[in-house]
Amino acid sequence: MVTDKATFGYLADVFVDENYRGRGLSKWLMEVVMSYPDLQGLRRWMLGTRDAHELYKKFGFEELENPQRIMHIHHAEVYKKKNVEL
Repeated sequence: MVTDKATFGYLADVFVDENYRGRGLSKWLMEVVMSYPDLQGLRRWMLGTRDAHELYKKFGFEELENPQRIMHIHHAEVYKKKNVEL
């Protein structure tokens, strides 16, 4: 969780290894995160997901009302190794 502990929290990089899926771990993890004392009282929680919309809806997440207000910078190639000449 990336948060200012006052108004905003971003849930990032959540996944369950495929060898452990189907055991309820994602639900358990979300229960722990959502009930964590330092995160209570946040005005806005956000996350990005490719395929777990139904899981997050169970915890109150919904699609943005005004996605046109959200902006980002995406450096798709940032993790590719750069060629360096010596």
